[in-house]
Amino acid sequence: MYTEIVMDHFRNPRNVGSIDNPDGVGQVGNPKCGDIMKIYLKINDEVIEDVKFETFGCGSAIASSSMATELIKGKNINDAVELTNKAVVEALGGLPPVKVHCSVLAEQAVKAALYDYSQKTGKTIKGLENYKPEDSEDIHCH
Repeated sequence: MYTEIVMDHFRNPRNVGSIDNPDGVGQVGNPKCGDIMKIYLKINDEVIEDVKFETFGCGSAIASSSMATELIKGKNINDAVELTNKAVVEALGGLPPVKVHCSVLAEQAVKAALYDYSQKTGKTIKGLENYKPEDSEDIHCH
């Protein structure tokens, strides 16, 4: 049902925790449904130097958060914003269809954190021109 990669990221999640004085923070999910993801970014010269996550959710949510942080760490913000849920699923070697929403949350949490960074700094990030954080609040319910 779950790939070895999913199980590895669930059992040994990378980049767990928070960052003091983050440059960007994004939280998505729905407390009523139970899955919430929060991404913290430390950015220097438009490069993501550090990224951490906190996830309240299932094993797929933890694995998706872990993989998303691995995929954007060290990337330029304009490259990181292009992260898709499909890329997260592919990097994990797949997710059961009923769990794909976890990868969507990971994508949205990264975008929300980058949006927060753009709002704090006044920098424009290509791909976030029409992004509305409130649109991602109810993307998830089982």
